Amino acid sequence: MPANPHQGSRLLGEFIRLHRNRLSPAAAGLPATGRRRAPGLRREELASLCGVSATWITWLEQGRSVAASTKTLKRLAQALQLSTAERAYLFELARRRDPSEPSAPPKAVDVVLRSVHAMGHPAYVLNQRWDVVAGNAPAADLFLDWQAGDDTPEAAPNLLRFLFFSTKARTLIENWNERSQRLVAEFRADCAARLQAAPMRELIDELGARSPEFAALWKRNDVQEREGGARGFMHPRRGRLVYEQLTLRAALQPDYKLVLLLPPTEV
Repeated sequence: MPANPHQGSRLLGEFIRLHRNRLSPAAAGLPATGRRRAPGLRREELASLCGVSATWITWLEQGRSVAASTKTLKRLAQALQLSTAERAYLFELARRRDPSEPSAPPKAVDVVLRSVHAMGHPAYVLNQRWDVVAGNAPAADLFLDWQAGDDTPEAAPNLLRFLFFSTKARTLIENWNERSQRLVAEFRADCAARLQAAPMRELIDELGARSPEFAALWKRNDVQEREGGARGFMHPRRGRLVYEQLTLRAALQPDYKLVLLLPPTEV
């Protein structure tokens, strides 16, 4: 959960306002009556859909310390037509547990960190900051040793730093613009509970300061679930490669993500 409650309230207000402005009255099942200064829902309309007062919605969007019950948050998520990842992010920012969320699996030994080296195809493990805390040789070869341009040998590689700071990443990763937009949205969903933790804040501030692309994408407040599927690469030595990506959050270590790239098809 956000370490600073006031900062969490501000982020919650921004998130709700952005999604209210993105939702048209027609999509929400409301008549589009009268002239509008903005295409989205009015605060009064969102309040009506949620069964609360317009003043309460205003205070919430202004980042005031307004208590939101789980039932109200559920109605907000439904009214704003949030995706599963967006709903989880809403509850995290509000410092409430989503009643529809299954209980977290118990932690166990970190065998998942060692398992990647037994795999013959690219595999790596990301922690909460998306540092690459374990990776096998095929993954290092595919991602050009994860070099972001100024990494020291002692520094842990980071997927986002590689994506935005490495000039090679932009030619290595097919559809870089689309993939970077999606990865930032997935990262926001993944780190919602830790946005104000010092290590996370340092990374986000660094990315925003050094990469205008990241800064612009981060301001969008987009949230998406991490999905698998085909991932294309234009490798400087091996040519075009296409992998099937599978991401697992194992019960062994739920704070880590194991990313597998299944055998590629060379085209």
